[in-house]
Formats: sequence, C-alpha cells, structure tokens
Amino acid sequence: MVHPTPGRRAALGVAGAAVLLLSLAACGEEEGTEQPGGGPSVSSSVDAALAAKVPDAIKSDGKIVVGTDSTYAPAEFLDSDGKTVIGFDVELFTAVAAKLGLKAEFVSAPFGDIITGVNSGKYEAGVSSFTINDERKGQVNMVSYFQVGTQWVTKKGNPAGVSLDNACGKKIAVQKDTVQVEDIQKRSKACTDAGKPAISIDQFPGQDAATAAVVSGKDDAMLADYPVGVYAVTQSNDALELLDKQYEAAPYGYVVAKEQAQFAEAVRDATKALVTDGSYQQVLDKWKVGDGAITDPAINP
Repeated sequence: MVHPTPGRRAALGVAGAAVLLLSLAACGEEEGTEQPGGGPSVSSSVDAALAAKVPDAIKSDGKIVVGTDSTYAPAEFLDSDGKTVIGFDVELFTAVAAKLGLKAEFVSAPFGDIITGVNSGKYEAGVSSFTINDERKGQVNMVSYFQVGTQWVTKKGNPAGVSLDNACGKKIAVQKDTVQVEDIQKRSKACTDAGKPAISIDQFPGQDAATAAVVSGKDDAMLADYPVGVYAVTQSNDALELLDKQYEAAPYGYVVAKEQAQFAEAVRDATKALVTDGSYQQVLDKWKVGDGAITDPAINP
C-alpha cells in the first residue's frame, strides 16, 4: 500500500508539523510537548567485519552522504533550528553507519529526486521513508528496516465509541489524496450496503487540519499513516490516543545504487546487528513507533 504520488504515504511536512503543534496547543490551551525523540541518540559500536564490506569509494571520506526529504515527521524532519535533520529514520541510519565505522551526513532533497541522486552518485544512500515496491526494486537496491500501515486515532478515551469494524454514522477525518481516503470510502460503502448509516468523511488538504478536527471534537476519529498518527498523539498534550493497531503494513527500505550490491549487503547486515543488540528497538521505542519493527531486514524483499 503506497501513497498515490510516487512513493510514500501521506506526508506531514515541516510546515504541517508546525501548524499541528500550534493548533493542538490552541485547542488544549496548553504548552506544546517535547519531541518524542528528545534525549541522547542511541550509540552503536563499530563492527570491523561489517566495516570491511563497505566499498573503498564510499568509506574513503569516513561518511555516507544520504539524500532525504526532511518534511516527513516523525521519520525525517527539520529540528527547531530549521537545518538539523532529526527523526527515527535519521537515528536508525546514523546507528547503521556507526556500525560500519562511518558517519551519516543527511542532505535535504526533494523526495522525487533522491533515487535519481543515488543512481547518479550524488548520494551514497537514500533514507526517506521509501515504501518498497517492484518499480523501485527495478531501479535500486532496497534494504527493508521498518513497516508502515494505516493507524486510527481518536480523542482520548474514544468518547464517540468508534470501532474500526463499524464506524457507520461516525464522522471520520482523513487527509486528501492518501490511501486512507479509499480505505474509509470502502468502509462507508460497506455500511450503506448493510443498510446502516454512511460514514461522514471529512477530507482535509493537510494532516494538521484533520488532526485538529479530532482534537476539537468536530470529528470522531481519523486515519493516517502509522508514524504520522503516533506523532500526532505524542504532540497532542494527551488529547488523542491510538485506536487498535496499524494494519495492511508495507515495508520501508533504505535506497542503495543498483551496482552497489556489496554496500547493500553491509547496510542490511548492520541493520540486522542493530536488531540483534537491541538498539534498533530502542530507537523505535524512543520515537514511540515500535509497532513498525521488523525482525529480518532483507535486500529487495
């Protein structure tokens, strides 16, 4: 399941994240909360055997140049200084690079330019919440490291009694042009086919407005990508909560040039090492997205 624009699901950009925080604070009349990823980054020790797998052309300068679209909280987005890229994707790949004895240097880029940039050598990797699909696997190597599905969010305590299997007659918010629109439309049709009231679907141009509609009580619940839903909850001053778990999850993958098969293997094995030593789960839990964890990173799964 992928976002209709080539690649990811709906993005909560930097501007959207800022508006979201302001709107939630206004609704709750409370101060904004800290980023869920606050605190020290997870440390990762060098694995000499894995470091030896990295091609000399990549490790000669001691870093991996990474292309990322830093508009997708909480995976990769700009910190309050407007220039430092942070997020769970950033911390995970920084730990992967450290396992290989290297530093990760994140360079902000338009999402649609990253794969081209990797193939041209402008970037040595792409880390930007790329959903793994057949089209991309034909262009580059992709190393799986996370999985993302759709997540429902309600007001704290679910006062409207929303159920994923029976939201008939409820008011549900969703961002326009996302896979979640089709999802909720199908659920509404199932309601009417069964002789029940249709779901009242509120479509918003940005996720920030959809989230604010649930916080204010205008809508009973919302659908969003799992990390985006989690981020909204963590930034809501306890106004929101997750409803059940994500579903129809698809894997995210790190992007490595097609001809860099050995480097892809090194990245995969470094990710596996982080899973084994527990630091992988530590990063995800720190950002409150542990439900997206996988156990067996692979190349082009």
